[in-house]
Amino acid sequence: MTEDKKAVKNAHPLPPRTQFIFHNLVTHLHKFVEETSVTTDEWMTAIQFLTRVGQTCTDIRQEFILLSDVLGVSALVDALNNPPTGNATESTVLGPFFTEDAAEVAIGDSIASEGKGEYLWVQGRVLDTKGNPISGTILETWETDENGFYDTQYASREKPDCRGRLRTDQDGKFAYRAVVPVAYPIPGDGPVGHLLDKLGRHNMRPNHLHMMLEAPGYHKLVTSLYPEGDEYLNSDAVFGVKKSLVVKLKTVESDADARAKGFAKGGSFKLLEHDFVLLTEEEAKAAREAVLREKTADALL
Repeated sequence: MTEDKKAVKNAHPLPPRTQFIFHNLVTHLHKFVEETSVTTDEWMTAIQFLTRVGQTCTDIRQEFILLSDVLGVSALVDALNNPPTGNATESTVLGPFFTEDAAEVAIGDSIASEGKGEYLWVQGRVLDTKGNPISGTILETWETDENGFYDTQYASREKPDCRGRLRTDQDGKFAYRAVVPVAYPIPGDGPVGHLLDKLGRHNMRPNHLHMMLEAPGYHKLVTSLYPEGDEYLNSDAVFGVKKSLVVKLKTVESDADARAKGFAKGGSFKLLEHDFVLLTEEEAKAAREAVLREKTADALL
């Protein structure tokens, strides 16, 4: 088998990075099979499982991303490609519920229709690493409703809800109405959910608000904010929580303020204030290359 692997590796000239990746992939796959003495039945079970994962994917459901998430691969890829850098906001996993059809939302408007949960006002700024505001940043945000479901999980979905796209103003500021997200189970009706059952792992994620920020000349940031106090913060099923992304929600007990911000029923609301710091493409590239050089050097020793 060793000579066969070499033959596959050298059959066609490949870019160095591609050759490096596939050499290590085949080497570690073969080593895993040899170390575990995988049986024919086990091999077929794995093939059938991966087939079901692919068959479960749709335009609005990504079971392969979910599999990557629960195995910790998504979090590891994120950590390697977006290493902590200075005062820049840390990234985290995208998750399987992002869609391209979020509606444009003006500053101060709502991403959630009425009755989707406890009122939440979100505000902050988008800055560069030197503290300068970044105007015109596109901010995509999505979340669950009070029942712990994303809009894509409802068969009756007719349009996007609890998600939106807005832009920062000339001072890098943003603000919008939302609902307080709740902890929820990742989909358990597919092969990934069945896998977690077999492994005896829970399928819960702590409550969080997804954010994706893009601006010309800056590295795209995919991140989430996790309100403190959730019971699953330390056991997230997809390993997405980072300490710097845990935030405090304040309670504002003012009917007048609630109505002034556009909350139809008034009363109290939660307030989330958070600034995001983006890296330039050059800063992000330098950080990634430093990690890649270190990992590649270690692997070749």
